[in-house]
Amino acid sequence: LEARSSHVGPANNQEVPMPEIKKILCAVDFSEASSLVAEYANMLAKAMEADVVVIYAAPSLSQYVGFHVPPNSIESFVGEIVSGAEKTMLEYVQRNFPDTKAEGKVVTGDAAEEILRMAEESDVDIIVMGTHGRKGIDRILFGSVAENVVKNATLPVLTVRPKQ
Repeated sequence: LEARSSHVGPANNQEVPMPEIKKILCAVDFSEASSLVAEYANMLAKAMEADVVVIYAAPSLSQYVGFHVPPNSIESFVGEIVSGAEKTMLEYVQRNFPDTKAEGKVVTGDAAEEILRMAEESDVDIIVMGTHGRKGIDRILFGSVAENVVKNATLPVLTVRPKQ
């Protein structure tokens, strides 16, 4: 990846300024594939001299309130998930972005919605995220966070598929 300040436009051969990438949102789920996602985000950050915001969206589990599960039990469980995720995030950022200005954030809610919200709030220029490449019934049941983000994002999204 080479950072360039301009390129020649196709219509009239005039130089057109390249879009600047100064801030990258790196969405992770802490799976094995997340280190590959970090490699791409880190490579892009170094090439473009950009900052990185790493995000993990913990499930809210609010959809289970009313299924004979007390809300305080769900809130307590989600609190434990978030607490563990924050420790994991700290280690993840230190391990994967040692020479890059990066910050980690743990949020709660629907992953696609939270990634899009964080991208807007953090004023990022590109989203880098993994895709699990689910097929068949898994895809029907679970959907695709990456697909939802790509369909609804107003900025570029780089998806990284894990090595098989």
